Amino acid sequence: MKHSLILASSSPFRQSLLQKFNLPFETFSPDVDESALENETPNELVKRLSELKAAEAIKHFNEGLVIGSDQVAVFNDQILGKPHTKENAVKQLSLFSGQTVTFLTGLCVFDIQSGQSKSVVEPFNVTFKTLTTAQISAYCDAEQPYNCAGSFKSEGLGICLFEKLSGDDPNSLIGLPLIKLSQLLAEFNVDVLSLQTKYINKNSK
Repeated sequence: MKHSLILASSSPFRQSLLQKFNLPFETFSPDVDESALENETPNELVKRLSELKAAEAIKHFNEGLVIGSDQVAVFNDQILGKPHTKENAVKQLSLFSGQTVTFLTGLCVFDIQSGQSKSVVEPFNVTFKTLTTAQISAYCDAEQPYNCAGSFKSEGLGICLFEKLSGDDPNSLIGLPLIKLSQLLAEFNVDVLSLQTKYINKNSK
């Protein structure tokens, strides 16, 4: 492959998603202040942070295509952060009961050598069931989603919280919109499907 792939994330969920491409990649954990700027919209925030995370790669690598991603939940025009505690998670999920929450995922692909980057923001809507306090508490105890935007893990038990999912790519809800990523990589002449032959043959030797 002309460009090595680098994932700017220590998230095991994003790493697991990127493994679906069946291509080798490296990872690092970007050190970025994720606080929103004054008057910054949710779209602007996730786009900026995904770009910042990708650009952090220049501290660790000399070349490669870097994938940066960031996600926020938006409800009633308010950005919702990670809950960090059960109390906060219960509050968030109680607020979401019977409502629709929009998740915005910023995605950036950055070429270290050329300095060129391409970015998109992928929306995804989640409509929650009408939930009781007992259901919410039981869910939080079972999965402890305290480091997850929106207070749930959609790839796990969190799927039982939902009434409906709506968006172009369910992977974006977990944190990495693979359909858009494949399209952005193609703009850097990285064709995920065509590269399969190379790596299948290499791994079979």
